Amino acid sequence: MPPRLKIVIVGHVDHGKSTLIGRLFHDTNSLPDGKVAAIQAACAAEGMDFEYAFLLDALLEEQEQNITIDTTQIQFRTARRGYVIIDAPGHKEFLKNMVTGAANADAALLLIDAREGVQEQSKRHGYLLSLLGIRQVAVIVNKMDLVDYSAAVFQRIVDEYRAFLKPIGVTPLHFIPASARHGKNIAAASAELAWFDGPSILQALDNFTTPGTRAELPLRFVLQDLYRFDERRLLAGRIETGRLNVGDELVFWPDRKRSRVKSFETWGRQQPAVKTSASAGESVAITLTEQIFVERGQVASHPGAGLAEGREFHASLFWLDPAPIYLNQPYTLKLGTQAVEARIVKIERVIDSATLTVTGVNRDRVERDEVAEVIIRPRKPVAFDNADHITVTGRFIFQQGARIGGGGIIHSAAYAPLLAGEVKSADLEWSGGEVTHELRAQHHGHRGAVLWLTGLSGSGKSTLAVALEKSLLQRGRAAYILDGDNIRYGLCADLDFSLADRAENIRRVGEVAKLMADAGLIVISALISPLQAERDHIRQQCHNEGLPFAEIYINAPLAVCEQRDPKNLYRKARAGHLKDFTGLDSPYDPPPAPELELPTDREPKETSLAKLLDLALTISASDTPPLTGPFTPVI
Repeated sequence: MPPRLKIVIVGHVDHGKSTLIGRLFHDTNSLPDGKVAAIQAACAAEGMDFEYAFLLDALLEEQEQNITIDTTQIQFRTARRGYVIIDAPGHKEFLKNMVTGAANADAALLLIDAREGVQEQSKRHGYLLSLLGIRQVAVIVNKMDLVDYSAAVFQRIVDEYRAFLKPIGVTPLHFIPASARHGKNIAAASAELAWFDGPSILQALDNFTTPGTRAELPLRFVLQDLYRFDERRLLAGRIETGRLNVGDELVFWPDRKRSRVKSFETWGRQQPAVKTSASAGESVAITLTEQIFVERGQVASHPGAGLAEGREFHASLFWLDPAPIYLNQPYTLKLGTQAVEARIVKIERVIDSATLTVTGVNRDRVERDEVAEVIIRPRKPVAFDNADHITVTGRFIFQQGARIGGGGIIHSAAYAPLLAGEVKSADLEWSGGEVTHELRAQHHGHRGAVLWLTGLSGSGKSTLAVALEKSLLQRGRAAYILDGDNIRYGLCADLDFSLADRAENIRRVGEVAKLMADAGLIVISALISPLQAERDHIRQQCHNEGLPFAEIYINAPLAVCEQRDPKNLYRKARAGHLKDFTGLDSPYDPPPAPELELPTDREPKETSLAKLLDLALTISASDTPPLTGPFTPVI
């Protein structure tokens, strides 16, 4: 059976959404027996004329207000397939509910009153559909009976609205004239609209593409909760895209932990046949072969087809709250089931949603009903997709308490994604040699390894790195320091200290460290490297190549580091000459489980060095006997 298609119906207040939905249900015989008669009787009892809108309006208060006040999801079926219709409010006060409904839709019907024409809300709804990535759109020019079914009126609306939608990337598949009240062009063509040679509304719906293609996209399994039954830990969530099978290896973002699917779990009185696979649209519970710590909000993918992740991203934001949102104002970012505090750190431009004119650049706020191109910085790394790649994991909302302030779509990370693990060309292939790690260990007398020293500026990283390099060389170990300042004289001379360039600096140092360790050296990296996700990525890259990696936390309190201040950096930052300085106005993630933690404020340098040297000798130790004779190359 084909999957159901989720349709959102939007439009200006009083343009006829509820009437249209009532007609769709009536004309497809999708109403329960006696429903129409019951509503007709209720209308007669209250002295009201029967309206098809009453088939949808379940609340008396809605009938009195004559506006739909919440999203309603109801189902009907044609001969081809089933549908879920999301009736989204059109009244300006309820625009937030419209976003909530439209965010889950596969396609949209957008209504325009033939007599009133294109309204401000019509334009805003078009823009919202664009932001939400809904590309299957049919525009219904309703109430054609009120303009005597005029082809000229219809064409004028088509020309005006098509011209508005084109710059924002929305190309309706159909413009359809109709009269929902009188059932014209709903299920079939009508004599009054004989001049129109396009499909009826139901025919247009049946021509939309089913959401089954989501199963062909890369896997996105969004975790909703974790449960413990006996000795089992169940991971419950929804497969938004792709397919999931028993035995699949999963990568959980943004932490990048890995395990395999052991089983699908079911419960209840009647146990179905053993489930071995699931696909997009299904909510499932799974167990893993290896118990790893994962939590609500994380997203699982298959290896090699992961998400982007980061601490900043570019987005288009549609603001809905009466109060404006300001730069650096904290809100809760909700992305899938991820919820994290986030702020707008840059407003690149603001666009009037009704006219598409740029109303301001470099502003400090976004007002109600404005669209802004912004850079958003969550408090911790989040996992996401670009909305043009996988829409469902590229949408987000901003929420303050229980109030939704706005929402939008993600365009890209705000810097080249450090954690994507991808190259920009598909025509590259890693060229491997015939000198193995074992041969290099024989040659050097030890294994290559990476020791990654992290900590605040002034914590003692460079001091200990210099002492460690000397101690290793005295013991016959080939070692080299990659110091943060030294790297910026050459390899990273083109980078500044923006968040984007700092991330790129760390990425480059990590790649160089991996290559040098692969060559057999003990590499000592001494960088602040403030984000745990970046350090974890470098660890994973080394482990993928079979190279030892150790994270060493050079732990000195901020007050001690600031008192030392060997480069006068803290003094400059406090004076406002350095922005985004780690520990002051830019975050630092202390390692939760480093291989070694050195409290340099509480122990002498000699003690810290002894611990560091012992770790370096241990992880670089090799069981391979050294070369004793001439090396004969293999040709």
